[in-house]
Amino acid sequence: MRMRQKTWAVVLAAGNGTRLATLTTDERGNGVPKQFCSLNGGNSLLHEALQRAQQIVPRGRVCAIVARQHERYWRPTLSSLPPKNVIVEPRNCGTANGVLHSVLHIIERDAHARIMFLPADHHVCDEPPLAASLRTATTLLTRSFESLLLVGIEPDEVDPELGYIVPGAMVGDGTRRVAQFVEKPTAPLARDLIARGAVWNSFIFAAHATTLLSLFRARLPEVVDAMVQARGRDLRRGQGTIALDALYEYLPTTDFSRSVVQDVESVLRVLTAPACGWTDLGTPRRVAKVLQHLPAPSVWRPRASARPKPAFIDLATQYARLAAA
Repeated sequence: MRMRQKTWAVVLAAGNGTRLATLTTDERGNGVPKQFCSLNGGNSLLHEALQRAQQIVPRGRVCAIVARQHERYWRPTLSSLPPKNVIVEPRNCGTANGVLHSVLHIIERDAHARIMFLPADHHVCDEPPLAASLRTATTLLTRSFESLLLVGIEPDEVDPELGYIVPGAMVGDGTRRVAQFVEKPTAPLARDLIARGAVWNSFIFAAHATTLLSLFRARLPEVVDAMVQARGRDLRRGQGTIALDALYEYLPTTDFSRSVVQDVESVLRVLTAPACGWTDLGTPRRVAKVLQHLPAPSVWRPRASARPKPAFIDLATQYARLAAA
């Protein structure tokens, strides 16, 4: 535990989830981001991600970054976190801005922090093997100060709808360098990539906070300066997030993988986690495939005093309704 005492986990939960819009639209026509939905009548995917994070670090060092416009969805679940650990973006402006905002928030509290980022909208059938790999990743960071460590998932099928990481040369600590990223290959190419040892890109990654900040300064210096200044002004004024709100009004939507990670392979390392039934639930087809292998949910009847379940939409019910229609 001592080796992980400076490790933090950030659950990325600010996305709009538009790729699953056909399954995540409620009765009133409102789109509900998939992280606030359940897969099959249980807890929300966000709740599952928080539980995943707590397998790596104590609850006091689990943070979640969310978008203000989704507050009615995230507030019930995130009430279990310390208030300072809920990082609110004025609006969703892409993963790069969300990661940067999180890094700045944590580095103000812990200048020596190591941070692991976990998407909030994934499903894992077999959590223990993945949790073991994530704990290994945090340990590796104690010896690798300048690397960005990606967690790849060993494929259990050929899936052309996912991103792949092609590992390169072995590094002494058991990780590999990154030779290539391949996004959504054809089925034959995906089969060839797997034969070459490629793994699924889970978008789970970890690094020292200072390493991440250096990458951002090299790739997006103006955004870093603007966000640092806005956060500083708000902190000095002590009157909310006026400067940050103003910044987010014109902040461009920016993707972390394309704008920060791409072309910096020299600092990237990949650790392979074993096949564990991982999926990003990115398409209705993938949701349907996962549902086929899940046990039927138990009947749940709330007591009059019981709090409502945190999930706002049940993807299994939505899928069955669409299939019937």
